[in-house]
Amino acid sequence: MRIPRRSVLVALILCQSIAYGYPMSQHARGTFDVAIKPSGEPDVDDGSALGTMTLDKTFHGAVDGTSKGTMLTAGSTGTPGSAAYAAGERFQGTVDGRRGGFALVHRGVMSARGQDLSVTIVPDSGSGELKGIAGTLGIEIREGKHFYDLEYTLP
Repeated sequence: MRIPRRSVLVALILCQSIAYGYPMSQHARGTFDVAIKPSGEPDVDDGSALGTMTLDKTFHGAVDGTSKGTMLTAGSTGTPGSAAYAAGERFQGTVDGRRGGFALVHRGVMSARGQDLSVTIVPDSGSGELKGIAGTLGIEIREGKHFYDLEYTLP
């Protein structure tokens, strides 16, 4: 029986990661509901508008809990859909059954050419059984429903 070279390479990498104590990434997936509300009046000037929003989320699935956050927005007044945002949010609940909390930081840019979104767990923000958590949160919206994929490591 011949073992494919790719299988041997993957096995070696996994063994080396375990031997050197590198935590293996895990994925926690599910859906979330989000309420976004303006906080004050937008600051509109020639070419752009600035705003502040509050975020309230409820996560369902492998991540189960709630989060609250604040979003700063900047958008084009001349080209609908061209905008950017930065946000910070704090999650409390469970990840794959481990109870605790952590903070997330968002950076998003959208235009007619597409979007670029980055959501990262703030280093050293984990608490409880999530102390030391690190990773990223992927978000996808399909047919109006929000899906997440939390790729994370824990010590």
